[in-house]
Amino acid sequence: MPLADLCKRYLAALNDGDLDAVLALFTPDAGVVSPLYGVKPATQFYRELFADTSRSQTRLLNVFLPQDNAPSVALHFRYDWTLANGQPVSFECVDVFELDTARTHFSKLTIIYDTAPLRADFAASRAASGN
Repeated sequence: MPLADLCKRYLAALNDGDLDAVLALFTPDAGVVSPLYGVKPATQFYRELFADTSRSQTRLLNVFLPQDNAPSVALHFRYDWTLANGQPVSFECVDVFELDTARTHFSKLTIIYDTAPLRADFAASRAASGN
């Protein structure tokens, strides 16, 4: 599968809140490094993310494809995230994915964005939902 298609499937599954579809794109031992959630296995990260989300909408801005068959790809997108308590937050982020050797699945994700503008809303939403 072309990397651009893998990336588009990821954003579509994220928008749909489809845990199974998102996890199908990752290797079983994949990890996620997130500014809000810390370092977690992908399965745990996405379960928590979707529990903290009432709606997600992404708008792809750029896809950074690897040079010389490097084992990574990056997505730059706007993330319009509605927290579980209904509070909307919006920000630009970059997701850097490391690829498995077959280049068909993500083996690691590092998420990069500034959490300062949304950290208080995120904490309030998690406290309200008991997460």
